[in-house]
Amino acid sequence: MSEGRDTIAAISTAPGEGGIAIVRVSGPRAGEILAAAFRPAREGAKMRSHMLRYGLAVDGNGAAIDEVMAVFMQAPNTYTREDVAEIHCHGGGVCAAAVLRRALELGARSAEPGEFTRRAYESGRIDLSRAEAVMQLVGAQGEAARRAALRQMRGGVSAFVGDVIAQLTDILSRIQAAVDFPEEVDEEAVSVEIRGEIDEIAGQIERRIDPRRARILREGASVVLAGRPNVGKSSLMNALLNCERAIVTDIPGTTRDVLSERFELDGRVVRLSDTAGIRESEDSIERIGVQRAQSEVEGADVVLLVLDRSQPLTEADKELLSLADERYILCLNKADLPCRLEAGLPNAIPAFSLSARTGEGMEALTASLQERLGATAYEDECFTVERQARLAREAADTLRGCAQALQDGFSPDVISPELLNVCNLLDNVTGRDASEEVISAIFANFCVGK
Repeated sequence: MSEGRDTIAAISTAPGEGGIAIVRVSGPRAGEILAAAFRPAREGAKMRSHMLRYGLAVDGNGAAIDEVMAVFMQAPNTYTREDVAEIHCHGGGVCAAAVLRRALELGARSAEPGEFTRRAYESGRIDLSRAEAVMQLVGAQGEAARRAALRQMRGGVSAFVGDVIAQLTDILSRIQAAVDFPEEVDEEAVSVEIRGEIDEIAGQIERRIDPRRARILREGASVVLAGRPNVGKSSLMNALLNCERAIVTDIPGTTRDVLSERFELDGRVVRLSDTAGIRESEDSIERIGVQRAQSEVEGADVVLLVLDRSQPLTEADKELLSLADERYILCLNKADLPCRLEAGLPNAIPAFSLSARTGEGMEALTASLQERLGATAYEDECFTVERQARLAREAADTLRGCAQALQDGFSPDVISPELLNVCNLLDNVTGRDASEEVISAIFANFCVGK
């Protein structure tokens, strides 16, 4: 596969100080370049495939560049399915840069962004959806995103797409049978049968293309603390983070801007934001903080509306409650004080009595938050990449149209071209029919060493 191709090289580890920096070389001359740039500590030692050796990286005069470990990996059992060599230097950038210069002097070319993974794709080792999963894994935010990306790398999207195409191929074969053998195959019966199947397939696809769920899985969820001043939002933030992050005083309006911290909850990244108390104010700075608080609430995935249960509901509380929707959880704070909060809270919104100061009720609130985020960002989400989701949405819409055409009395053979189009759209998800322009755009977003 690599005959006639050039050999590429790049530093594959992130820049900055660290214990190790890796220079990766892939292509037909990888072994030759390693032999010239690396001198094993044991003279005459042979480089066996996939076995690390200790020695020195050397320049053109044989002078030592660095003490290193090196490995040669023979095709096709490599990431790119080409011969691959790696030299593991001391971290910090200088040593790796010197080793990379040596590889380039010996005839390698600097790799382009994502070129190693692109070669893995072009060799047939992975499809396009798995290549995109590599990028998701590199940038995963939290354990849930890591697990989802790893599942995609192992064929999550590919397996689902392959199964759907197989189902559609079976439907097409039955339609063709009804056309070719009208005396033996009842066209009307086929129409009724496949209409239900097509609707079911469309539903399977749609359940996997919720952009909000995909975003939460990739980037984390936005959880915003809202409420009027001095109800304990900052104390609740500190309790959720288990550290003193926000300033807590008895003076209303202490928080004047949005204060955000990221933490992990049940494997999912959460951006928790404490906002300015929402109230009318003559203070121009506080008014800006209130406006920002309202903006944060509008864009939040979950809103923790904090009320002071030791005080009667105020008009400001009632106004905030009137805006509550399915994203809201009511946090009735200061449960360590006598309750003066009268009845009248909306039954449709879950409410928790708690004390951010003593920790009472925090476990139940955390469990509810975990459940809420789990429901909006499950790990089996399939189409987490915008390109994939766009193609899948078009495929689902087309299938819904096919089912409606059958419902309206059209002959099954009329929808055959549309079903073939759906198969082509799904093939584009895995890259079987993707254009060169699409492929290049995808790999351009990779880091150079991947």
